[in-house]
Amino acid sequence: MPSRRDLANAIRALSMDAVQAAQSGHPGAPMGMADIAEVLWNDFLRHNPANPHWANRDRFVLSNGHGSMLLYSLLHLSGYDVSIDDLRDFRQLHSRTPGHPEFGYTPGVETTTGPLGQGLANAVGMALAEKVLAAQFNRPGHELVDHYTYCFLGDGCLMEGISHEACSLAGTLGLGKLVCVYDDNGISIDGKVEGWFTDDTPGRFEAYGWHVVRDVDGHDPEAVRRAIEEAHAVTDRPSMICAKTIIGFGAPNVCGTHGVHGAPLGDEEIQATREFLGWEHAPFEVPEQIYGGWDARERGRKAEAAWEQTFEAYERAHPELARDFRRRMSGELPGHWDTHVQALLDSINDAGKSDATRKHSQTVLNGLGPYLSEIIGGSADLTGSNNTKWDDSTPITADDADGNYLFYGVREFGMTAINNGVSLHGGFIPYGGTFLVFSDYARNAVRMAALMGVRNVFVFTHDSIGLGEDGPTHQPIEHLAALRLIPNMSLWRPCDGVETVVAWQAALERRDGPTALALTRQKTRHESRSDEQLANIRRGGYVLSDCEGEPEAIIIGTGSEVGLAMEAAERLMAEGRRIRVVSMPSVDTFEAQDARYRETVLPGTVRARVAVEAGSHEPWLRFVGLDGQVVGINRFGESAPGPAVYEHLGITAEAVVRAVKDVL
Repeated sequence: MPSRRDLANAIRALSMDAVQAAQSGHPGAPMGMADIAEVLWNDFLRHNPANPHWANRDRFVLSNGHGSMLLYSLLHLSGYDVSIDDLRDFRQLHSRTPGHPEFGYTPGVETTTGPLGQGLANAVGMALAEKVLAAQFNRPGHELVDHYTYCFLGDGCLMEGISHEACSLAGTLGLGKLVCVYDDNGISIDGKVEGWFTDDTPGRFEAYGWHVVRDVDGHDPEAVRRAIEEAHAVTDRPSMICAKTIIGFGAPNVCGTHGVHGAPLGDEEIQATREFLGWEHAPFEVPEQIYGGWDARERGRKAEAAWEQTFEAYERAHPELARDFRRRMSGELPGHWDTHVQALLDSINDAGKSDATRKHSQTVLNGLGPYLSEIIGGSADLTGSNNTKWDDSTPITADDADGNYLFYGVREFGMTAINNGVSLHGGFIPYGGTFLVFSDYARNAVRMAALMGVRNVFVFTHDSIGLGEDGPTHQPIEHLAALRLIPNMSLWRPCDGVETVVAWQAALERRDGPTALALTRQKTRHESRSDEQLANIRRGGYVLSDCEGEPEAIIIGTGSEVGLAMEAAERLMAEGRRIRVVSMPSVDTFEAQDARYRETVLPGTVRARVAVEAGSHEPWLRFVGLDGQVVGINRFGESAPGPAVYEHLGITAEAVVRAVKDVL
């Protein structure tokens, strides 16, 4: 039977060989954390390599994702569908082993990591999801949801500010099933971190309310095992295991230095490492007895089978809950969903109420929330402004997790990354609110949601200069354009209550990426629509108002500026002009329509076009062309009441009328 060190050395060998073959990568962290990983994966981690999507598996997150060969080696050795050839193809085009772990590429990778600190925040979200799901579904004698979230992280993760946002909240919420291991090797890319990172990390996490295991020898398997057992014994707080390791352990001439962090070891150092470790095998060669020591397939099969028996007993005792659990974990929306949406749409349309779209958004949550047991949301300390709390919202606390609302505090970045983790865990559709201008704080987690293709809803209110007196620090200008530039991001900027219903419907039904809802602080007018127009809202852009015959000019508007477009069109039509108004609440959705439909909305024969949006001109230039104009803003705002700012910056119906006359 191979020793623990032999098992860990398989990780070291595979990692240094893959990095050497690719001539790029990070061998230091995998070699340094191999002993810790061996204990965790062989003694504690409950998973089934044959089914990476088993609902009650433990989650493992490598937050220091540059050490990806650690994870790929673990997946390969323990029996996942990650072959030795996949390891040979490390960092190559279309490889299943990309440079940083990517969700959806490699079986067993729970989240995309690499931007440091975000994996840690994702892990907080996964642990949060486990705690809430357990509170919602577990019943006496039926522990259906009962698993851990483990996270490896390094100095870089802790230097990133998001680690404070996420870990502070994790302590407050008492996430006792979250166990993190800090790879305290004292090295980052620039060298010894003592020159720029001298925090008392154990004291910091104790101040957050975490359980901390100090000064663990990360190369002593017994010490690591004791530390994890100690973490398991503390159930009311997350645990941080502070493990002292040597980066690049086993490489005799470069271990403990920044030289081993992010570069191949080279042939000579690899040979020296093999001799030091007593690893006598050729590159990418792993003896059968080592594979046997790692193989988790039978253990995983038995663990999942035992849980299935638990589920069958649960299903007999609580059939409705069991059906809801299956549905939620599959990501399916509840039955009669379309009926509920249509009833709400009809109600809001019949009411014809002029109101802020943030208020309409709250109405949507009140209308659809009772049918969505999976919805979980909150706000970054702007609940009353974002209108994210609906009538049946129940706060989630450390002592009572059977809720659906989170007070995230002023943590936009942390909130967004945590919600990514909640979505990745499964069983929930998360949403989080803040002002649109503060999407900048959250931006990299927004981008990661799009990159991973996870369902996460961003409720961005106060979406323009219309917020008024808070001034240019709070008035978004470039933010709509910036969000629209993110691949796989869907953005909706509805003009009234009806479009707000459709925007939420699109966000909740979308399963392959996130959706941003840009909502107004100020009231917007209700627009009347035919049945055909109501149906066409789902297409992202549609003809809201038209003329007899072919139009002379087309006005395109979104959100609060649709009212200005309609007012301008009414004035121009009174002068005998033939004007069409197109409402385009979602540019990306409109552009995804077939060419024939797009041509019916924006016919190529009509070159006189004007777009109006209280933001950057950039997204609209491709729609108006060289002969058109954009009524927008390419400067920062002003502090004054909203209507005054609109007037001062020239976002008015009069300006739209002038622009149309100019292009005609």
